[in-house]
Amino acid sequence: MTCKAPLSIGVMVSGRGTNLQAVLDGCENGSIPGKVVVVVSNREGVLALERAASKGVPAFAVPPKKFGKWPECRPDYEKEVIRILRDHGVELLVLAGYDRLVGDDILNAFPSRVINIHPALLPSFPGLTAQADALAYGVKVAGATVFFVDPTMDGGPIILQEAVRVEEDDTVETLSARILEVEHRILTRAITLIANGQTRIEGRRVRILEATSSEKGCVRCSEE
Repeated sequence: MTCKAPLSIGVMVSGRGTNLQAVLDGCENGSIPGKVVVVVSNREGVLALERAASKGVPAFAVPPKKFGKWPECRPDYEKEVIRILRDHGVELLVLAGYDRLVGDDILNAFPSRVINIHPALLPSFPGLTAQADALAYGVKVAGATVFFVDPTMDGGPIILQEAVRVEEDDTVETLSARILEVEHRILTRAITLIANGQTRIEGRRVRILEATSSEKGCVRCSEE
């Protein structure tokens, strides 16, 4: 069985969109065998939406407050997000700087097809202040992680990780900037592996298959 290409990618964002830009660039230069078909933000007016629009990618702002008080409004909010993603034929959903936990509705709509990027070597330092937490703890090595999303916070099966040395004079800003370079690299690599049918989830472990290996059980082919 051969995975179809290009992979249709949806991206959810909340801010500047530098990871989104890395994905857009990877699709454009051919390093990712896929195409970003839609971008959805939970915040209006963010730079990420401008990045998408500049590449001709449909971009939508869906503020949760439109649906009521959080988290009570989450089902209605996620129903609208899912509608947009499905209308654009999304196969893989990438959370790229998306600052909310996704709920069961999105996870059930895209089973084993939601990935996230986090600026720490999980399971250490989950949450929104990972770089500051790492520095406060005094670690000598930080890094970034790409993982399949599950209902826990930053707790799903890990696809790729890369370490970054913590320098003696690092601040949150300098460490974050170096980690961000790693994020761009491993996020695009993870998407490529998925697009090529080279990932297989076995419990908590994600096995990375050789390009010529059988795709039986791979995330992308599991529903074919």
